[in-house]
Amino acid sequence: MATTSQPDMKATIKQDHETIILVREVHKYYELGETRVHALRGVSIEIKRGEFVTIMGASGSGKSTFMNILGCLDKPSAGRYLLENIEVSSLSKKELAAIRNHKIGFVFQGFNLLARTTALENVELPTLYARISKAEGEKRSREALALVGLGDRVAHFPSQLSGGQQQRVAIARALVNRPSILLADEPTGNLDSRTSVEIMDIFQNLNDEGLTIVLVTHEPDIARFAKRSIQFRDGRIHRDERIQTRPRASEVIQNLPKLED
Repeated sequence: MATTSQPDMKATIKQDHETIILVREVHKYYELGETRVHALRGVSIEIKRGEFVTIMGASGSGKSTFMNILGCLDKPSAGRYLLENIEVSSLSKKELAAIRNHKIGFVFQGFNLLARTTALENVELPTLYARISKAEGEKRSREALALVGLGDRVAHFPSQLSGGQQQRVAIARALVNRPSILLADEPTGNLDSRTSVEIMDIFQNLNDEGLTIVLVTHEPDIARFAKRSIQFRDGRIHRDERIQTRPRASEVIQNLPKLED
C-alpha cells in the first residue's frame, strides 16, 4: 500500500499501540446566523484496533457531527482527535485528504456509485488518488469485489445490480486502499431486512479479519451485530456499552425468508 508522507503530521502524545482512535474533550460549534449551535459537548472516546462499534442517537444528537470528525471531513472546535497516534485535529486540508485516502474507508447509505461506470471501475476510483499503478489498482479491485461476493459482477453497471449488490460494490470501494478503519454511515438504510443482515455479515467477517469498523445506525436490530454500542444524546455520550448477546449475521440469515421478486 502506498504510504503517506507525514512530515508535519504531529504525533504529539503517546497512546496505546492498540488504540486506533482517541478523542479527548471534543467540542463542535456551528454558527447559524446569529445562533450558535453546540453540536458536541466535550466528547471523549477511545476505540481499540479491531473493535466493531455502532454509533446511535436521535436526529440532532451529535452522532453525524462526530462521524464527520472521525472521517476527517470536519475539525473539532476544541479538543483533540488522534488517529493511529496522528493528531489530525490540527492538520491542513491537504494532509486531511491524505489521511482520508490512505487510512479511512467510507460506506454511505446512498451507495454513491457512478452510473456509467462498471463495478470494477467504481471500486478502482480511490486507487487513482493513491499513487497506485493501474495494474495494482485493478488487482486490488478484483480482490475486493471477490471479498464481498461479487467476483462475477465486475463488468456490471449499477443499474444491473440490486441495492444489496450496489452496497457491496461500495464496501469493496472502501476497502481497495486497505484502510485502517471503515466508517459506515447508515449503510443498511436503503435496504430490505434480509439484505441488511447480509451486509452485516460482510462487516462481521471483515471485523473478524481485524478491520476496525465504526457504523452509524438508528436501527437497534442492526446495532446488535456490533461488539460495542455508543449512544449520543444532546451532543454528549449517553451510553457506552459492550454488546453481550451478539448474534452472528450468518446464522440470522438462515432463519429469514427469501424475498420474492
